[in-house]
Amino acid sequence: MLSQRLVYLRKENRKTQQEMADMLGVTRPAYTAYERGSRKPDYDTLQKIADHFDVTTDYLLGRSNAHNTQVESSNDSIAEINRLLVKYEIDDMSFFDIEKWKSMSPEQIRELESYFQYLVQKSKGMGEK
Repeated sequence: MLSQRLVYLRKENRKTQQEMADMLGVTRPAYTAYERGSRKPDYDTLQKIADHFDVTTDYLLGRSNAHNTQVESSNDSIAEINRLLVKYEIDDMSFFDIEKWKSMSPEQIRELESYFQYLVQKSKGMGEK
């Protein structure tokens, strides 16, 4: 999978094997071996490739199909929000703006969970009166 993704990203970005080798600080034959799959890059080189193409190392290794880091991050945010909605039994999501979900940071998600906890506690207190 790595070799296929290296070829795809290089061609998509109109780079030559020599340009990639120069950017990574390896020889062209070494880079060509990465694309053929006969040699694996070390961790630092893999990270340089991921940073250069703005993809995750998981994408390069075939562990994720999310092409870039922003897509994966927004998918993680949506999954975390959905987990909270289920946990706190929130059925009416009309007050949420789906586009804002995609850009919520982990800190914002924690704040949202704290707010959900507050609402649950408040509703329990109202039921006891």
